[in-house]
Amino acid sequence: MRIGELASHTGVSVRSLRYYEEQGLLASTRSASGQRHYTDDVVERVTLIQRLYAAGLSSRTIAEVLPCVDSPSEETSDAALERMAQERDRLSAHIADLVRTRDALDELMAVNRAYREKLRAAPVG
Repeated sequence: MRIGELASHTGVSVRSLRYYEEQGLLASTRSASGQRHYTDDVVERVTLIQRLYAAGLSSRTIAEVLPCVDSPSEETSDAALERMAQERDRLSAHIADLVRTRDALDELMAVNRAYREKLRAAPVG
């Protein structure tokens, strides 16, 4: 199938499919006129790539995980699991940072509210 058909089947833009190919996540063959052609099983791969992106993985990390799909073995499976665990730890640390940042903002908002209440309660004149 051509790139437009793949985009239609997967709901992924042609631009994204080209990007996946540039990043080594997707492969195609080329016709004599240079058009990309994909096999039918690429639809599942694009769906998987989309799920990996939705899980917060970068294209570099996805490239590191895909060998467990392309060449399944205990070794590639263990490596993919370890890489995903590292990404989960990174995301957890980022979430903790965001919670601290939100809490700091909450404190500033509380100070602002208290100040506003003090201004409202102060006698005029």
